[in-house]
Amino acid sequence: MSKLLIPIDFSEYSESALNYACELAKDSGQSLDLVHVFSEHSNTYANIKDETPLVDPRVPEAQSKMKELVEQTQQKFPNLKIEGIFREGNLYDEIKALTSATAYDAVVMGTQGASGLEAVFIGSNTYDTIMNTTTPVLAVPQNASHYKKDKIGLLCNFKEAELTALAQAIPLFKVNFQLMLIHINTSERAIKDIDADFKVWIDRIEKELHITDISYIIKPQTLFMGRKESVAQGITSVLIDEQVDILLLTKSKKSVFRQWTESNVIKKLAFNLQIPTFFARVLIAK
Repeated sequence: MSKLLIPIDFSEYSESALNYACELAKDSGQSLDLVHVFSEHSNTYANIKDETPLVDPRVPEAQSKMKELVEQTQQKFPNLKIEGIFREGNLYDEIKALTSATAYDAVVMGTQGASGLEAVFIGSNTYDTIMNTTTPVLAVPQNASHYKKDKIGLLCNFKEAELTALAQAIPLFKVNFQLMLIHINTSERAIKDIDADFKVWIDRIEKELHITDISYIIKPQTLFMGRKESVAQGITSVLIDEQVDILLLTKSKKSVFRQWTESNVIKKLAFNLQIPTFFARVLIAK
């Protein structure tokens, strides 16, 4: 049975992500593992497991909160299988260990969204998870606690990694959605040439991935500059204007994501993250 992994710190952000993950799993059929990582100091959870007299009071408190959270969530979603997991150490390392041992469809992580992503998204644990994990990561801002997938956007530069990202997203979102391909014309290519590329690309998506409801939009980079907007702000405007529910990003060395990460565009986009964003897993070269 396929699974989702949801890091839980009992904040409103992680609980919003949990509700989103439950609605997603109800639609797509995954079970849920909720993981709480004790990261304040070493041996917090190990001590109580070894029945050491020095028990940090945060351990039983977290266990009680997890039990209550699982029970409440199970009442709301009675058909879902939900389990709580406790780990000790660094969040990224523990997620890496869990995803190495179990084939999760995705890690679903809550963020502070547009109100303050810098500390969460750019913080080493979450950013390392997104950039380096071999499991896809679905980042969910707090304002997106309810799952919706009518229109899914993919930043498109006609790279193979984009088809890989779509293939990784299908276990979560299936194929019954409208796919919006978003191309930022940074090289000022002729529109007729880009249209020709889209014709070939859409044909491949239909044949290889069986997604049939596909549209695309081309935006010139100069449009954003003329409006004194960064590319990141321009992308956010497109997502809002087109009413995109979920954004897919790829991370291969040749992808738009990699190019923009190097120029800090993705970080700027992250500061203003307003919709759930699916980061496809890193492709490890053999």
